[in-house]
Amino acid sequence: MQQVTIYSTPTCVYCNMAKTFFKANGINYTEHNVASDLSKRKEMIDKTGQMGVPVIEANGEVVIGFDESKLRSVLGI
Repeated sequence: MQQVTIYSTPTCVYCNMAKTFFKANGINYTEHNVASDLSKRKEMIDKTGQMGVPVIEANGEVVIGFDESKLRSVLGI
């Protein structure tokens, strides 16, 4: 079972592209809206040092931004 978490905001174009990509490939994911969830925003920044979204954690590997080829590799699709 794939473990995928995306830290995103509702207005982020790349976040929406990533979520569309997951849906198109049948990947279940957990989403954290870091615009409204301050504890998850802090968790994302502590984990990656990144302020920007999306930050995607897939199978223990962190992908910054929507990097489709890297996500395909990490997810084995």
